Amino acid sequence: MPRTADHAQRRSQLIDALLRVASRAGLHAVTMRSVAAEAGVSLRLVQYYFRTKAGLMHAALEELERRAHERWQARLARLPQHAPARAHLEAFLTEALPTDAPSRTFHLVWTSYAVLAMTDPELAREPFVAGPDRLESRITDTLRGARAAGELRPDLDPATEAARLVTLNHGLGTSVLIGQRTAEAATALLSHHLDELFGPEPAG
Repeated sequence: MPRTADHAQRRSQLIDALLRVASRAGLHAVTMRSVAAEAGVSLRLVQYYFRTKAGLMHAALEELERRAHERWQARLARLPQHAPARAHLEAFLTEALPTDAPSRTFHLVWTSYAVLAMTDPELAREPFVAGPDRLESRITDTLRGARAAGELRPDLDPATEAARLVTLNHGLGTSVLIGQRTAEAATALLSHHLDELFGPEPAG
């Protein structure tokens, strides 16, 4: 391998190959060899960057989370200055629903990984729940600020409500993936739940 190789770019190339295989055939079809073939590189190169299949999959989850955060930040940046906490949460959680190709890939890969980890000890050892934990912590902080500002009902516990929101969003995302409901219906349910926490959005 040339010493001048851009390692970050090569890792990204291999992760993109994994995501294409997973999106097309499911995460169960992902192997080190299938990723190598998809990327047009040798199996040895994949093994150089990712010692195990579990390591490769975990790297893909981390990359998906990074890209998701970039989309979330872009959506939040479009909000008016001093927008209320509800607007921040709705923008954040709506972006997390599988409403386009990147977000659908995120949900598909994460859900498939969770299912595989139930029966694969090597996958289960990888801390793939760290991403949802970080999301829940961020939402908890937002809700604490909202309660202090008088926006959130004072009888609600921010940590408990953050856990409910994350769980609700994951469930809604899965329901969209399997065709149980449309993205629009999932978004409406999310908005209805936020109404219960903050009260309906002002008209206009």
